[in-house]
Order: sequence, then C-alpha cells, then structure tokens
Amino acid sequence: MPVTEPATDPAHDDQLDARGLRCPEPLLLVRNRLRSMTKGQVLHILSTDPSTTRDFHNLCRFMGHELMAERLGTEPLEYWIRKG
Repeated sequence: MPVTEPATDPAHDDQLDARGLRCPEPLLLVRNRLRSMTKGQVLHILSTDPSTTRDFHNLCRFMGHELMAERLGTEPLEYWIRKG
C-alpha cells in the first residue's frame, strides 16, 4: 500500500527530532524509541537526512510497523510510524 502525504498532521503519541543527524543515527534513534512504545502508538519523526525515506520504509517492512504517512516535499522531512 503506498504511503501518502497527509492533508493534516496525523495524531501522534510521541515525537522524535532527528534534524541535523545523518545515517545511521536517525534510524537507530527511531528503533530505540519504538521499542519503548506500545503496539498501536504513533511516532512522529522530523529529519533532514534524505536517506531516512529508504531507511524508514525498510524498517517498517522488516519490523512489522506501519509507515502511516510521510511529508517529503519540504524540510524537515516528516514521517508517522505506527508501532506494530
């Protein structure tokens, strides 16, 4: 299922600001934060690293999380991940 850009920001339970960090730091921070969350909670991520798009898609696919939405047209890049 394709990930869409939201018209409005989805509700979220936690936020992670990874602006200014480069791979692999944003991915590691997101993995650790998701571990501390409960199933169904939503993490909103802010990033300036373009590789996070690929990284977060792969993380969700391999770890069973849902990449609910992403906003990629402007900085910061934004992602909403629901913990699986």
